[in-house]
Amino acid sequence: MKFLRLLLLLLVFQVQAQQGGMWIPSLLKGMNETEMKNLGMKISAEDIYSVNKSSLKDAVPHFDGGCTAEVISDKGLILTNHHCGYDNIQSHSTVEKDYLTNGFWAYKMEEELPNKDLFVTFIIRIDDVTEKILAGVASLTSEADKQKRIKDNIAELSKTSPKESWQENSIKTFYDGNQYILFVTETFRDVRLVGAPPSSIGKFGSDTDNWVWPRHTGDFSLFRIYADKNNRPAAYSSDNVPYKPKYFFPISIQGLKENDFTMVLGFPGTTREYLPAVAVEQIVNTLNPAKIEVRDATLKVQNEFMRKDKAIKIQYAAKNSSISNAWKKWIGESKGLKKANAVEAKKQFEADFQKKVIAAGKQAEYGNLLADFEKNYTEINDYALARDVFTEVALRNTEILNLGYKLYQLEQIYNTRGEQSFNDRRNNLINGLGDFYKDYNTNIDQKVFEKTIEIYAKTYPKQFLPSTFENVNIVNLSNEIFTQSQLVTYEKVKVLLSGDSKTVLENLNKDKGFQLVKVMADNYLKTVLPKYDEINLRITATQRTYMKAILELSKKSDRIFPDANSTFRVTYGKIKGYKPNDGVIYEPFTYLDGVIEKYIPGDYEFDVPQKLIDLYNAKDYGNYGVKSKMPVAFIATNHTTGGNSGSPALDANGNLIGLNFDRVWEGTMSDIFYSPEICRNIMVDIRYVLFVIDKFAGADNLIKEMKIVAPKKK
Repeated sequence: MKFLRLLLLLLVFQVQAQQGGMWIPSLLKGMNETEMKNLGMKISAEDIYSVNKSSLKDAVPHFDGGCTAEVISDKGLILTNHHCGYDNIQSHSTVEKDYLTNGFWAYKMEEELPNKDLFVTFIIRIDDVTEKILAGVASLTSEADKQKRIKDNIAELSKTSPKESWQENSIKTFYDGNQYILFVTETFRDVRLVGAPPSSIGKFGSDTDNWVWPRHTGDFSLFRIYADKNNRPAAYSSDNVPYKPKYFFPISIQGLKENDFTMVLGFPGTTREYLPAVAVEQIVNTLNPAKIEVRDATLKVQNEFMRKDKAIKIQYAAKNSSISNAWKKWIGESKGLKKANAVEAKKQFEADFQKKVIAAGKQAEYGNLLADFEKNYTEINDYALARDVFTEVALRNTEILNLGYKLYQLEQIYNTRGEQSFNDRRNNLINGLGDFYKDYNTNIDQKVFEKTIEIYAKTYPKQFLPSTFENVNIVNLSNEIFTQSQLVTYEKVKVLLSGDSKTVLENLNKDKGFQLVKVMADNYLKTVLPKYDEINLRITATQRTYMKAILELSKKSDRIFPDANSTFRVTYGKIKGYKPNDGVIYEPFTYLDGVIEKYIPGDYEFDVPQKLIDLYNAKDYGNYGVKSKMPVAFIATNHTTGGNSGSPALDANGNLIGLNFDRVWEGTMSDIFYSPEICRNIMVDIRYVLFVIDKFAGADNLIKEMKIVAPKKK
């Protein structure tokens, strides 16, 4: 009996361990398919990815280049996160028609709203082209020459590989340059807003609940893809018709339980799972703290203004959300890496790696890799810090500096490419700045400027710091720029950019705001970036060889998956709670009860629509509730990251059961180090989505489009 118990424990541990990883769908057959079947999957790898028949991949488009969506009807209806559609919802919102606050629903197709520049991209085919891309590379000695040859081979193969005229070829690198894969894609550019709940549902909990569990956010929005009459991609036109998909997801409301199999398909953005220990130490101790400090200061200023003024709240909603998202993620990432003791785990992996190198007699080829990492990461430390501080202060958080940098680039274009290129960029810049100033508030930006410039002067490595910032009086500098610079209003900038190139450049260089940006940018581009790039090129070459060695020296049973790079991936696991801290255990499901418990009338983050309260009090959940409770969200061990926002969460039969929208705070470190103990992805339960569409919004026109798999009658 004891032996049987031990055997069962070992089997349970083995199944739990076989999770994590972001796998290429065309390569699932074999180990992955076996793992997925062991975890409970009922369909085949061929059902997920096929070039010969419709498959799950045909219902999963890349949404607007940064999120994922899923097709849920035969009329091109797609579902994604509320935060993925946020910019488009905001663009249609005004104080009079505030779709962010009140939501939006199209009860017929004629009411659906077109969105400028919004697009979705489907994967048609995936082919390994490694041999062709690396042709002629091995004979080259210079890393720069190798990279140029690879780039040339990619350009040539992208141009010559067969595809339809409306399709595109894209080649991506995997395993740090040890594998190359060609993706044939179709991109649709007529995508219209169909539905969005009010932010009090779609963004419930806002920044306080972001990246945490338990979660009660109905993070979804609906769009529709339109195509020409041949069902091919086309620019927006009133003559376009709803897209007829190759496949769309059936939606299951049969219910979920802990340890059920789950699978997430999508386009995860970036992971760095194979970084050496010294790189992880640098992230935790140097780079993340600097970036967090800049964004923390920015958010405090923005939040203060947004809480006091509804118009500013709408104006800054998307920017604030974007800044907050990465800020909180970095905090959780550092916390998780420390909790999981990731640096020590990496060091143990490296010790085992060295033993494998010696056992294989590969010391000459791989024996110095870890020492090279140590040397190069030590050397790059201050340059990497300067790079991150400059980027956060000048390019991402302080708007007047960000605009000034675009004008600085305009000057560089004139110096390198001449008059015509200058005029082209200048005209494009003027035309695009209307959108920038529509969502710009001088008072906010001045306060942000004062906070971020103070951090810049304090944190930027002293050996690189421009003399302008030594003992600088921040308040005087701020007043000088925001009272004298032409960059503070659209009308003044248009005047500043008027005239021939000589006039424009003379006037730019007299402007106080431009002068400051130029000092910062010249310093960064001349003093920091060249050396950073030089060292980073060495690190890149070492990382590629390190990855090659890991692949070469690993056993077939080792789970070595490629880092995420915004390409189509599959991840899988089980619905499961977790224990983040001593004495704390989280269950894997949340319910509408939790929304009501968190409800604070009129609060920026925790207000609740009266109709939702009424439905709760009446327990009027339609077909979607379970035992007088309304499911809202759930967590599982799927390995996700940014880009998986909006990804379909599927059950063992490939039915849609939810959509991914976040990770638990302690598990955000999964971009660098995945731990099945604490890494959990967070998904909206599809039953809550349907409940909001049906009972809250009354949009039964949308419900009727879907194929809903009802609970089996007992």
